[in-house]
Parts: sequence; structure tokens; C-alpha cells
Amino acid sequence: MRVLIAGAGGVIGLALTERLVADGHTVIGLTRSPDRGRAIRAAGGETILCDVLLERQAAEAVAKAKPDAIIHELSNLPPALDPKRLSAQLAPTNRLRREGTRNLIAAARTIGVQRLLAQSIAFAYAPAGDWVKSESEPLALDAPPPQDEVVSAVCDLERQVLDASGIVLRYGNLYGANTYFGARGAYAQLAAKRQLPIVGAAEGRWSFVHTRDAADATALALEHGEPGIYNVVDDDPAPSHEWIPVFAQALGAKRPLKVPAAIGSRLLGSFAFDTMTRQRGASNAKARAQLHWTPGFTSWREGFAAAIAAENRERWRFAR
Repeated sequence: MRVLIAGAGGVIGLALTERLVADGHTVIGLTRSPDRGRAIRAAGGETILCDVLLERQAAEAVAKAKPDAIIHELSNLPPALDPKRLSAQLAPTNRLRREGTRNLIAAARTIGVQRLLAQSIAFAYAPAGDWVKSESEPLALDAPPPQDEVVSAVCDLERQVLDASGIVLRYGNLYGANTYFGARGAYAQLAAKRQLPIVGAAEGRWSFVHTRDAADATALALEHGEPGIYNVVDDDPAPSHEWIPVFAQALGAKRPLKVPAAIGSRLLGSFAFDTMTRQRGASNAKARAQLHWTPGFTSWREGFAAAIAAENRERWRFAR
């Protein structure tokens, strides 16, 4: 199968390229960056330089690639999120979810591509009711700014993909090399400075997934997934007060501080405070049953330490 991956130079895109090439598929990666183009080729894919926000460029790239399937893995997030600049920092990814999705689907329709998959997020469920959500549960449409902008863009992406009889993959919080939860990622830097505290009861649920497990689920969805939405998360959605100490320990950082909720809300800002206290986790039951997917790391409890150790080994190998 000829598979076009938009955003093939990202952390999931590269892992997915390697997996699909190993499975015998031909992968063509779209990217705006020549550097990422080289990484895609190193992973076994071909490349086309393209900005999917430009409708004509997107149409020409898809026509040139002649794919049997398109996988949308586009995002444009900064290395770290600043609570004072969240709206501006999240705007590029929101735009990709709206306009980039529209341009890819239009290009796919023009040349008759039938198979469409797109990444979404599994941490946008409405913070009410059960702590762990299935795909049928509502998203947080009434979230305060800037979360409302994110959820609105996610809903727009998902609606477009489902209207095109495509597959939506709601990934959990990604960990592994070059993610926010990698050995040198934004959360690791916070943990090292003891700036990743346990706030109040810290009951907000987080669902995680290793990047390679996310890629494996995506490959299975490409091959036999039915149209619809799938949570791609591990088996162990966990409250903040459980995963934060384990993450710090895996990094070799000091134990996290504990702060009262009133102080934590001022310290973290409303967005981060809500994720620590009210966020809902996600169930992977549907992906397990319908995609026949089993995550390699069934829990972050083992996954954090293994992924961080692997990343550190790789770093020292190249440093020698």
C-alpha cells in the first residue's frame, strides 16, 4: 500500500514510517522541513516538501504521491508550554487541525483516496462523571480559555474525518524520546527543578502511551480499522498523585513537592491546575477489541523508566 503521512517527521510519524516500511508499505512523508525530510528518508520513507495549510500545495503533493491511504499526524507545538502564552502557542496546531485537515481531505477526494486516518487527543473529555472515559463520552466543549480553543479545533478535525468515513485516533499523553515526557522533555525539566508538584488531592486522571505503541495502533488501524474513534492509550489511567512521583523517580529527580490546591492554582495557572485536578482519563477497550492492539507498555509504571533508560543509553552511545 502507498501511504502518505502528513507530519511524518514528528515523533509518531517517524516511528510509524519505520513500522509501515517494515510491514512492506511504501511511505511518502509530507513535511515543511528539509531536516525532517532527511529523518523521514533515514526511517525508510520518501519525502515531499509541502505546507498543507496552502491548499494548492497540499493538492499537488497528494496528487504527486498517489497514495492509497492518508494518515494525518500534523501538529506544531513548542518545546515547552508557557502558561502566560498558551493561546498563542497552541494556535498553530489548532489551525492545522482545522485548515490542514480540510485541505488534506479535499485533496484526497479529488484523486479518490478512500482510506483516511487522523490523530486526535484522549485528554479532552468533559471533566464530569466517571474518571475514565470511552469514545462515546462528550468532550469539554465548555472548557475555559484557552482549552476551549483546543477542544473546538479537535472537534472540527474529528467531524471532518468522520464525515469522510475516516478513523480518528485519540492518542494519550505521549512519552519516549523527543516528547514532553522524554528524558530531556519539558516535564522532565520541571521535575528536575521540583516544579512539577502534587497539587491538593491531585485526582486528575492522565492516560499515557509510548510513541511506538501509538505507531503500532495506527498501523493496525490502517490495515483493518473500521471508521470511527479509538482511544490509543495504555491500560492504566492514573491520578496525578500516582504518576508524578514515579516519573520523577525514573528521571532520578527528587521527590515532588506537595502544595495545597489554593497555592497550586496560582503556581501552575488554570490550564495546568485543571489537568492535575479534574482531567479525565481514557479507556483503550475499543482499540484492544476492534484493532486487536496490545500496547507493549501496558502501564507507564514500567514504561517511564524503560523509555528514559533507553533514551539515555542512546544519547551516551552517540556522545562516545
